[in-house]
Amino acid sequence: MTLQITVRGSAEQHHRAERANVWLAATVEGADRTAVFRDAVAVQEPIASQLKELTERDAVTTWSSDQVRVYSHRPWDADGKRQAMVHVARVQVRAEFLDFERLSGFLDYWSGNEGVEVGGVTWDVTAKNRRTYEAEVRKSAVDDAVAKAQAYANAVRRGRVIAEQLADPGMLAGPSDEPVVGGRAFAAMSMDIGAGGPQLELIPQEIVIHVDVDARFRAE
Repeated sequence: MTLQITVRGSAEQHHRAERANVWLAATVEGADRTAVFRDAVAVQEPIASQLKELTERDAVTTWSSDQVRVYSHRPWDADGKRQAMVHVARVQVRAEFLDFERLSGFLDYWSGNEGVEVGGVTWDVTAKNRRTYEAEVRKSAVDDAVAKAQAYANAVRRGRVIAEQLADPGMLAGPSDEPVVGGRAFAAMSMDIGAGGPQLELIPQEIVIHVDVDARFRAE
């Protein structure tokens, strides 16, 4: 009688961060709508100029500034009364850095400028390397599934297992847990206190490439 075995194989790799995406915004508010927009553009211009220079030095691979928002609101005071109209202009900037030392200097400088908001930094490996890493991890996840299935077969004194189905998690017939596939990374930040005062130092944690695979085998 043929024995059917269904298992989930898992594997992961850890890699150093290879690129960082940073988001900034030039944000200005005031009583004159036209003036706040003009001032926000004035704040954004030197940021864009520096990013162009960093691109020429291969520290930045790509950058964009294609989102503009202008809105108005009437704030409340401590007595619950409406105040005069306040206009807000935001010009967003995104950049991808390969040089993390220059990224630290970039953020250290601009985070101290009035009118600049730092939205955050996300870390990853390069797109080309991610495809390579994921292919390697998928193979390891299949190897893990084969080993698990064979262990089950050995436990009931069956022979070599033969794969019948391989699928991403949840795609085999029957209930399946939600997969966790992809990468995750976090960044630690420290302050280096030197003669020039505190300096931002970004220390990204490793990128985790994790893959699950569902597999169905038969064993005679």
